[in-house]
Amino acid sequence: MAGDVPVNIDLIRAAEARLAGHARRTPLLGSLFLDQIAGRRVLVKAECLQHTGSFKFRGAWSAITALPEGVRGVLAFSSGNHAQGVAYAASLRGLSAVILMPADAPAIKIANTRALGAEVVLYDRATEDRDALGAALAQERGLALIPPFDHPQVIAGQGTVGLEIAEQALALGVTSAEMLVCCGGGGLTSGVALALEAEAPGFRVRTVEPEGFDDVAQSLVLGKVVTNPLRSGLCDAIVTPAPGKLTWPILQRLCGPGLVVSDSQALRAMALAHERLKLVLEPGGAVALAAALFLPDQIEAETIIVTASGGNVDRELVPRALATGETHVDC
Repeated sequence: MAGDVPVNIDLIRAAEARLAGHARRTPLLGSLFLDQIAGRRVLVKAECLQHTGSFKFRGAWSAITALPEGVRGVLAFSSGNHAQGVAYAASLRGLSAVILMPADAPAIKIANTRALGAEVVLYDRATEDRDALGAALAQERGLALIPPFDHPQVIAGQGTVGLEIAEQALALGVTSAEMLVCCGGGGLTSGVALALEAEAPGFRVRTVEPEGFDDVAQSLVLGKVVTNPLRSGLCDAIVTPAPGKLTWPILQRLCGPGLVVSDSQALRAMALAHERLKLVLEPGGAVALAAALFLPDQIEAETIIVTASGGNVDRELVPRALATGETHVDC
């Protein structure tokens, strides 16, 4: 069983070896303009430039390449980024892929998942249980289930982001920083936290979530898992009901207090990333940058590193983001 595999730095390093030559090594970017807004140095890990537009390809490839011989197809459930990562990784390995997606997921994510060769099955997230639907469909069709975050090999693949950050930051002379991670169920955050614990112990990892979906931040305060009501939100990529059974103990042990940003702050961060870094971010992929720029009183470190975790945004949302604001400051 996948849950019986220990999630640790060795698993992350093994995933890194399997990802070599397949995942992109994404850049760690800086901007004097963003530094000026934040009042300190800000470095951005541009995972929006990863295959399929988000870090999710890493976890998908890690999980799929760890499957036993004889598996002919996989099933995933996702609002879109994990869907695309699994669809692409499966196609590269010659496997069929069935993806269970909410009917209200961004149209670009549904279209891209289909374009990558996966069969998309839509469901109503307000009235249907995706976990139950996914489990039933996987059993019915004989598919290997790859969940979006609560899976050892998925966490390990996402943890390779942390290994790259540790190496890139050290090359820039950074040995102490606040590491802000866009957080849904905690797969990326927990993987990065484990990697940095081993490779950059001077970094403190903090989760960043949108208002109204801050289950991880609340859980960290209370010391027990808090669950959000199931509903959609602007930051669809990181809208999850609760941290996972595998991710929660890691988050609780290794993460500092969670940060929470508004939708308007996420949109402003999207605009600034576009103007100053030439990056296209989706709202859920911009929340960590938003926290770095707009929550200065909640961050003490002189250097902040943030994940720009995804860039799969519907075209009509881009003008809305670009219209949010004061992006023009001389620097």
